[in-house]
Amino acid sequence: MVFAPLARTAAARASHWSVKSFHSSSANLHGVKRVGVLGAGQMGLGIALVAANVSKLPVLLLDSNEAQLNKGLKFMDSLLKKDIAKGRLTEQQADETRARVKTTQKMADFGDVDFVIEAVSENPALKATLFRDLAQATPKHAILASNTSSISITKIAAAAKGREEQVIGMHFMNPVPVMKLVEIIPGLATSNEVLRTTKDLAVAMGKTCTVSQDVPGFVANRLLMPYINEAIIAYETGIASKEDIDTTMKLGTNMPMGPLTLADFIGLDTCLAIMKVLHEQLGDTKYRPSVLLNKMVDAGWVGKKSGRGFYVY
Repeated sequence: MVFAPLARTAAARASHWSVKSFHSSSANLHGVKRVGVLGAGQMGLGIALVAANVSKLPVLLLDSNEAQLNKGLKFMDSLLKKDIAKGRLTEQQADETRARVKTTQKMADFGDVDFVIEAVSENPALKATLFRDLAQATPKHAILASNTSSISITKIAAAAKGREEQVIGMHFMNPVPVMKLVEIIPGLATSNEVLRTTKDLAVAMGKTCTVSQDVPGFVANRLLMPYINEAIIAYETGIASKEDIDTTMKLGTNMPMGPLTLADFIGLDTCLAIMKVLHEQLGDTKYRPSVLLNKMVDAGWVGKKSGRGFYVY
């Protein structure tokens, strides 16, 4: 899961994670008729919801865990109900969005999708296995996108034997229904046609696109994660209290959220995983993950989702 939440406060984020209904001006320039989303966690659910509600596309949401699928659908329903209550959607529009999202636990059901977006955890081995299987399960024309926030797209594509030109990075920001940006990352073998189609689909989903080279962390996390990691080092070495570090960056540099609060919202396990990728692949000690960050993840204090990180929730 990836965050780029430097545009909203924590309170605003919680109250504004709404679906909203946009009307795309791209008139299906992308040519995609059905989207597959792999992973029904926070990111995958958000991607599926935006694809169904904004770009009006049928979506097949895949997760091996039935309980996770049910949890995701309940969360989607709560978001839609919230928007109905606020007048952002009608009951009919919400029902149409719900009807566009189907679920499955079998990758074989991806046999008729045109575009797959993988949104599982930042685990290179897991992604390699999934893209190997996607290359076999999906139609030959289907584009295979990864929502990875730091892992090499070229490396992921190497697992999709014979389909390397159709693999691309499509890095959504969290929460997907709110954040406007999608980073597009072509791998070494990605074709120009796949890049164009991916951009067009992102625009149809109501997003603004930037393009990054296939380098560790891309743009967003190459800049964001070292900033957060340095704030953690400042705290563990006693430069200031966590409250003063966050307040200094909020009031002194106009950041709407302090770096330690932000780390809690992202998830300290995610921060650590990305810092490890940066450190291992770039080899520069400036990307060494904080000792305290490692310890907190070991303790299970991974932020808001676990109830405890730098702050208690």
